[in-house]
Amino acid sequence: MQDTDAARQAAEVAVELSEQEQAPDPRRLVRALRGVARSANRVAGSARRGAGTAGRGAASLLNWLTAQVVAMGPRLRIRDQATLRAQFPGRSDEEIGELLIDHAARAAMAVGGATGAWAALPVLPAFPAEVAAETLAVVGIELKLVAELHEAYGVPATGSSAERARAYLAAWAHRRGFYMVPGGLLLAAGSPLARQLRRRLLARVRRSTFSLAPLFTGAIIGATLNRREMRRLGRDIVADLRRGPVVRAEAVGRPPLTGPRD
Repeated sequence: MQDTDAARQAAEVAVELSEQEQAPDPRRLVRALRGVARSANRVAGSARRGAGTAGRGAASLLNWLTAQVVAMGPRLRIRDQATLRAQFPGRSDEEIGELLIDHAARAAMAVGGATGAWAALPVLPAFPAEVAAETLAVVGIELKLVAELHEAYGVPATGSSAERARAYLAAWAHRRGFYMVPGGLLLAAGSPLARQLRRRLLARVRRSTFSLAPLFTGAIIGATLNRREMRRLGRDIVADLRRGPVVRAEAVGRPPLTGPRD
């Protein structure tokens, strides 16, 4: 059975940070991320021992990250539209969406800064464990943002918790409203969604490595990149939600009108 400790811990970090009104305690956040890193380090160590090349080791880590992200989706606490309106009384759906983006950007910035601070400590978790920890925490924040934007705009995914999580995962992977995602939602190896998910995770891992620059420059770079990317993601999703549901091109025999954003 796949070890999902990191998925559970990252989901807890993502939920807590996204819903906080105040800036998080940096030391507490570092401790939480270390817990994720310890889980990642077990797999990373196995990958290094079992892989004959650096490329195979990286592929093993990416496979593990993909499985953790899939496992993390249903573990994220998603606030529905009624809960969001009660939490932000007197706000319009547009204003609530902007607040969600602001909170998510602040949370991602905190994760980038905390990861960067590791580079200034005398003892580090073994690379790439800290990259995996930041990746999972930020992706959790992004998935929660995507889901709650759909809720805020009154177009939530339907079905079981697993089906809703898969729909939001597809929306995250393609940077689109879930009803505009091209192709199916199957996560089988080699499926369009699985390939796009891996591409998005690889891009996220590459951004996470900037947080490990020497001294405290990594904290600054990581925080800035995470905040900028979170705002960009939120605005991409909102742009689709404002357009509203569309008739799927596949249903009327036309080529898909939309593809994944970079």
